[in-house]
Amino acid sequence: MAESGGKAYVLSIDQGTTSTRALLFDSKGTPVQVAQKELPQIFPNDGWVEHDGNQIWADTLEVCRQVLSKVKAHEVAAIGITNQRETSLIWDRATGVPLHNAIVWQDRRTADLCARLKSEGKEAIVQEKTGLLLDPYFSGTKLAWLLDKVDGARDRAKKGELCFGTIDSWLVYNLTGGASHVTDATNASRTLLFNIDTQDWDDEILSWFDIPRSLLPEVKDCCAAFGETASGLFDVSLPITGIAGDQQAATVGQACFQPGMMKSTYGTGCFALVNTGSAHVHSQNRLLATVAYRIGGDVTYALEGSIFMAGATIQWLRDEMKFITSAEESEALAKQANPDSQAIVVPAFTGLGAPYWDPNARGAVLGMTRDTGAPEIVRAALESVSYQTRDLMDAMGADMEAAGLSAPSELRVDGGMVANDWFAQNLSDLLGRPVVRPVVQETTALGAAYLAGMQVGFFGGQDSVSAQWQQEARFDAVMDEGTRDSRYGRWKDAVGRVLTV
Repeated sequence: MAESGGKAYVLSIDQGTTSTRALLFDSKGTPVQVAQKELPQIFPNDGWVEHDGNQIWADTLEVCRQVLSKVKAHEVAAIGITNQRETSLIWDRATGVPLHNAIVWQDRRTADLCARLKSEGKEAIVQEKTGLLLDPYFSGTKLAWLLDKVDGARDRAKKGELCFGTIDSWLVYNLTGGASHVTDATNASRTLLFNIDTQDWDDEILSWFDIPRSLLPEVKDCCAAFGETASGLFDVSLPITGIAGDQQAATVGQACFQPGMMKSTYGTGCFALVNTGSAHVHSQNRLLATVAYRIGGDVTYALEGSIFMAGATIQWLRDEMKFITSAEESEALAKQANPDSQAIVVPAFTGLGAPYWDPNARGAVLGMTRDTGAPEIVRAALESVSYQTRDLMDAMGADMEAAGLSAPSELRVDGGMVANDWFAQNLSDLLGRPVVRPVVQETTALGAAYLAGMQVGFFGGQDSVSAQWQQEARFDAVMDEGTRDSRYGRWKDAVGRVLTV
């Protein structure tokens, strides 16, 4: 790897679902500059969610220029990119003009196509090859929809005139002035089109959707030479040397490099990944197998579980129920609640994710009595995220033990919700395992910076990254096992009342 003598920073682009951010990290992995722009959501129909690809690019350029204006551009060693996964778009290869808005990961417009493929018995093939399930969440059916619905798109794709990409590909294409049409193994592993054993696009699945290979980006390691920024964008041309999807980037940022290490990110939703090493573990519990990272050609796999409503549940308490005026108030109210309350919130507002995968389940509040008030509902809403994490950890433990691997012994956490100490303690109590919060909680952006920096010698290898990781707080379980099991049993009963599958 190239040396980066005289360099002081790595620029990390964190393009998320609701905002676009640029951060500069120093050689100790400390964020020293940040700029952010909110990203508007577009809702053309019920269950449809889109983003303006041109807006994403314009915002990315703006926030990068903002942070670079605070330093000397030649002091930046490289650029790392992390992105909202599965969000998909197609654009003209020659002009870079998108043919349609990006279809966001949350979008449900391809539910009927997924149901048809399931009825044809294709889900077992998909899960075996890609580690994923047939769900509108993933990119493949979004691309099929674009090729079918955008006038002339399929013919133009077959002529090699179009590019398909997730947001990382779109940003690199624009950053390099159209010179690079690439992605990394983590983003590719979320498309439904990538065989995570062969590490190549899968011809059988491509044939189902009539997708030509020429439409797809080249798949590289997470640490790789993805291209150089085009002349005129910044004061100097900068190499793009690290890419990972947001949850995989957070896994790197949390230094979860050994099998059995697990992280969970609590943002709008919650995404938990456990490192399974070189083993592609085939889940028997409706979890996803995915690429955690690919460095030096070596693939490290993970099991992943997704909770759709985490921070979004707190937003519901604030915006719809009016129980709180800010997320920070939830901690004080939870502490005021009657500790003997049996109220349970099942936040299935957009269905339930892993391990249930029931898109038609709907939310419920159960176990209320005459004295149930706002504090008890707020507490139950926070507890619902802990219970759902327990669902994921139990499923992961069962899958890993079946594969001869050790189940997770602790949970590293990040995201906005974990600033709430009451929630972090409750999470530990209901998991029966330690919950650990890091000093640097910008783990997603940090992971992208680490990947880019490792490629150019700015950061050392995985051992150096692990040595930089520092604990800010540790929460150990104090709830007795009987209480924990009783509470979790009430949760499982409540979930059973809303399931439709």
